[in-house]
Amino acid sequence: MNQSYIHPQARIGKNVTIEPFSYIAANVEIGDGTWIGPHATIMDYVKIGKNCRIYPGAVIGGEPQDYKFAGETTYVEIGDNTIIREYATVNRGTLKSGRGTTKVGSGCMIMSYSHIAHDCHIADNVVLVSYVAIAGVTDIDEYAIIGGHSAVHQFVRIGAHSMLSGGSMVGKDVPPFIIAGRRPLSFGGVNIIGLRRRGFSNEVIDQIKDIYKVIYHNGLNTTDACAKVDETFPETPEKRVIVDFIKTTKRGIIKGVVDSIDE
Repeated sequence: MNQSYIHPQARIGKNVTIEPFSYIAANVEIGDGTWIGPHATIMDYVKIGKNCRIYPGAVIGGEPQDYKFAGETTYVEIGDNTIIREYATVNRGTLKSGRGTTKVGSGCMIMSYSHIAHDCHIADNVVLVSYVAIAGVTDIDEYAIIGGHSAVHQFVRIGAHSMLSGGSMVGKDVPPFIIAGRRPLSFGGVNIIGLRRRGFSNEVIDQIKDIYKVIYHNGLNTTDACAKVDETFPETPEKRVIVDFIKTTKRGIIKGVVDSIDE
């Protein structure tokens, strides 16, 4: 006998498996083919996509850990084919200090004991290794990988295809396509291996490397560095992503530079 609690108003898709002792609240939608492991808790105002896997002990949709939260209706949205491992937590959004919805994209891997706080927006194919803690209203762009036991300050943005070493303390924005590590968190070069695995050509990778030489090795402030990149390099999607990311940063980008990072 399956001793799970599934509220009769919950919307459960086709071929969904809900293992014993799980809790599914009323205002929940679960997409086709998703597996909910034993002892998982899916609280109100959660939408989970298709073919996801939610492992034992995970809690999705818990109220935000924010004193300004006053019980308003806010949400969690999780895309398709995302894996949320044991005892990970994803909190709902807020209205007074956030955006109302916490989002986790498709194809993500949220490993055990990770925490995603209120109003975070996690893009597609992001990996959070075990024990990562993401504070509220943080943006993590696609294909970013954050090493285990890292902590990310609220309102930080982590760029696409970046990779952060384990134990990183992230207080500034991390630009796209790079490797970062050490304390204080520092630029350690371009994420060459990751970019090659995702099909970036050598020519594109070389341009990214040359752009970051201007930004981190020419002694220019970020405004002058972006201006020089705009003047010097031909227009490509990667150049535009880098320059626009830096120009729109609110917390500033990481500043230190190291020759190598232990991964």
